[in-house]
Order: sequence, then structure tokens, then C-alpha cells
Amino acid sequence: MLSCEHASHAVPAHLRERFGDDRMQALLASHRGYDLGALALARRLARALEAPLFAGTVTRLVVDLNRSPTNPRVFGAPVRDLDARERAALLRRYHAPHWARVGAHVARVIEAGDLALHVAVHSFTPRLDGHVRRTQIGLLYDPARPLERALCARWKRRLEAVAPHLRVRRNDPYEGRADGLPTALRRVHPADRYVGVELEVNQALLMGPTDARAAVSDALRATLAAVMTPTP
Repeated sequence: MLSCEHASHAVPAHLRERFGDDRMQALLASHRGYDLGALALARRLARALEAPLFAGTVTRLVVDLNRSPTNPRVFGAPVRDLDARERAALLRRYHAPHWARVGAHVARVIEAGDLALHVAVHSFTPRLDGHVRRTQIGLLYDPARPLERALCARWKRRLEAVAPHLRVRRNDPYEGRADGLPTALRRVHPADRYVGVELEVNQALLMGPTDARAAVSDALRATLAAVMTPTP
């Protein structure tokens, strides 16, 4: 199964006045508002692998679907001054349903006696706070979980074999054990039943020429298909 937490930069109608000026519109259209190119990639992977896809429907500047509901940064700066009742309503409307849909699917797979492989598709900005990120594809996982560690090691090797020009790194540009949806699911399901990987792709790869984008998605699709039955 696939998920895409930062798929959208949509703003709820009752909050649009908070995003009306040019500065906020620019933020919405940037990596601050959503993961550029991630939804298109997730859709291609889902179609090719015949896997279900669960995509977010709201900008991370309102509610970040890849943070725990208790994380102080689950709300974006434009809405943090809302009162507690309004913030709770945003969690109920956007955050809770997404986590529930993903969680319910994982639970059904495990209850059926199968291994749940969850790939959360994200993208990241090539430059952050003046720092150029050289990683092009990041595979994030919990090193303490053998199946995740083994899958990402094999996925990295296969990617490097079919696309040696790509810089593939594990647990970069973020730590796989950081707060997020896969981390939350790891607390619920044992390591031999749930495998959660966050796929992070540099936006320079996803926002370039059409043929280059297709080549990246094809490489990810082919290599993921080859490692979909992980063993320690």
C-alpha cells in the first residue's frame, strides 16, 4: 500500500482568508505548502503495482498529516492562533480520517495473516535554509526493525544498479524514526508484520522534463516491485 501525506495544497474554504495575500499564496505553491511532484509519483507507483493509495487532501500549512496529532507542529503557522476547539475540529476533519484509513488497511492486511508493506511517498526541496541537499532519493526506515533495514538495503542496491547516476541514501535527508505516520504504526504493529518505509525524492527530479520524471518513476517502480517480499 502507498500513502501520500503531503499530496495537496488545498485550503479549507473557511480558512482561505488567512491565505489570501501574495506571500501566503507563494508559500502554498512551494515545498512549504505540499510535496511537489509526490502525488503524481505515488499515483504512478500505485497503478503499476496495483496497490491502494491513500492521499491527503489538505495543505500541510493547515494540518501536517505526517505528524502525530499531539505534535506541536502538526498545525501550520497560519492556523496556530486558532482556539483549541477550532484546532481540534481540523484534526477531526483532516488528520484523523487519513490516519484511520491507512491504519485500518494495515490492520486488515495483518489480520488476514499477511505482511503489510507501507510506502509513504514524499518529496523534499533541493535547497533548505541555504543548504544544498545532494541526496536524490532517500529511503527512510527504523534501523531496529530487521525487515525494514533489509528491504531498504536491497532497494538501494537495485536502484543503484538500474540507475547508477542517482544518489540514493538511507535515512537521509531525514531520520526514519522521526515523528510521522509510519513511526506511529510501528508502535501498534510488530516488526515482522508491518514494514513502513518513507520514500523521499528530491523535487529537482520530479519537477524536471517529462522524460526525466518518467525515468525516475520507472526506476522506482521496477525496483520496488523486485523487493516487495522482504526478508531479514
